[in-house]
Amino acid sequence: MNEIQLKYGCNPNQKPARIFMADGSNLPVEVLNGKPGYINFLDALNSWQLVKELKENLGMPAAASFKHVSPAGAALGFPLDRVLRKMCHIDPKMKLSPLACAYARARGADRMSSFGDWIALSDVCDVQTATIIKNEVTDGIIAPGYNPEALEILKSKKGGNYNVVQINPNYVPVSLEHKQVYGITFEQGRNDLKIDSRMLENIVTENKTLTDAQKRDLVLALITLKYTQSNSVCYVQHGQVIGVGAGQQSRIHCTRLAGQKADLWQLRHMPKVLNLPFRDDVAKPNRDNAIDVYLGDTPEDVIGDNVWAETFTKQPKPLTKTQKQKWLSKVTGVCLGSDAFFPFGDNIERARRSGVNAIVQPGGSIRDQQVIDTCNKYGIVMAFCGLRLFHH
Repeated sequence: MNEIQLKYGCNPNQKPARIFMADGSNLPVEVLNGKPGYINFLDALNSWQLVKELKENLGMPAAASFKHVSPAGAALGFPLDRVLRKMCHIDPKMKLSPLACAYARARGADRMSSFGDWIALSDVCDVQTATIIKNEVTDGIIAPGYNPEALEILKSKKGGNYNVVQINPNYVPVSLEHKQVYGITFEQGRNDLKIDSRMLENIVTENKTLTDAQKRDLVLALITLKYTQSNSVCYVQHGQVIGVGAGQQSRIHCTRLAGQKADLWQLRHMPKVLNLPFRDDVAKPNRDNAIDVYLGDTPEDVIGDNVWAETFTKQPKPLTKTQKQKWLSKVTGVCLGSDAFFPFGDNIERARRSGVNAIVQPGGSIRDQQVIDTCNKYGIVMAFCGLRLFHH
């Protein structure tokens, strides 16, 4: 099959729509179930490249949760501890494969943004991963293959209409890419840049020490940024993306947005949040939304006198600003990547407040020294990779 007809393009008024191979060859993807749309395939092909590169370069199963052509989360298949299982609404007794752990982590980075996500898996989807996916609100999945029982689990979602796409893992695209904008054709070489730890060798700060774990997380950040709409900044901890700032016009706004998401992820570890007294009939998406509001600036919207009983069995007490700041002040070991240079030291100041102590960015700003000096002030190690990773 060298083309797939689509219901419509980005919007219902954009017809006709299809994906096809311009040279007449067969598509490297096959729809096993459902009817994916135009945006679904954009998410599928971008997210697949991300997890494929993570697996190739870091040697572990990887997963990504995509929304609107940017990752809400991406992760490697490290085991989940008791706290992470609770944050991800996963039974503490459930056995999890490394691939299942990778998806649970990717989905758990920003559960609000991942609502209705597109999933990418680096490996053949197994039953444990499919079981987690079965209980999430998601639009579809792409993987290099599916265990027969896992495929049946996925096919049962959305009344039998869940989108399941299989991709040929050996497919290599042509070296030139084309797209049209306003009837004009753009051409560029495909971004086949290989990202690995060699990009971290140019350390420009007084602190020259990068641990193996930091190197892994910084490579994870760079590969994630390669497939994130620019401008973009990515916070990573323990093999898991915990905050992405995508598509912002200002670098500092990227850093603040991603930092805010990373901070929310950290605050969700607090015992008071983990033990919120939810009613049994409150679904997971509603719990995630309530947690997000509870941790925000207007917790009274979910715990106020007139509304708390809709969600909780008893009225929770709010978290004070001091309690949140105290918890976040203890956070450390976070890594940060940027798809282009930091123009000012304010980005470092903001990143530090989210526990960042290792950074990778291209460098090349006229104010590089100011940024380096800000890192030195806090003992942060920073590498210049020398390569921009814009994605549009």
